[in-house]
Amino acid sequence: MSSVQEFQDLIKTVTDAIGSRIPDNALQTDLNARFPAHGPIYEKIFQSCKDGIEQGWMCKYEQGGVRYGRVIKPAADLGGYSVDVVQMQDLIGPHHRHPNGEIDLIMPLSPTAKFDQNPAGWLVYGPGSAHSPTVSDGAALVLYLLPQGAIEFSR
Repeated sequence: MSSVQEFQDLIKTVTDAIGSRIPDNALQTDLNARFPAHGPIYEKIFQSCKDGIEQGWMCKYEQGGVRYGRVIKPAADLGGYSVDVVQMQDLIGPHHRHPNGEIDLIMPLSPTAKFDQNPAGWLVYGPGSAHSPTVSDGAALVLYLLPQGAIEFSR
């Protein structure tokens, strides 16, 4: 993948499937069925993230051992979702709240890596939820879809 626009076109496949649904457990189940870990869309997104990092347009910032960056601001053609990608290894990230929910794609770089105790695949947090994002047992990339780009970091 050579550009942010090509990446956005790929992510649109997922956001079109989400539509106007509220982030919840049913959505998590559906995403894992429709775009399973190691399936074709998952693998394209994973490779695109690795390529984007290598090319320097993804995860361009680093703080406290977390590489991160907002790749796409809230976009109408993505149903109002923003796209952030982080790269973490065996650490706990900054606590934050998801006013409108958060849809995560977990892409382990190490075979046993987990995000918030979950292996490769989709993890959905509902509106008003909060957590300290944690990668354990290795390194992982995590893609965050945020409705309207909404995230509130704790102080």
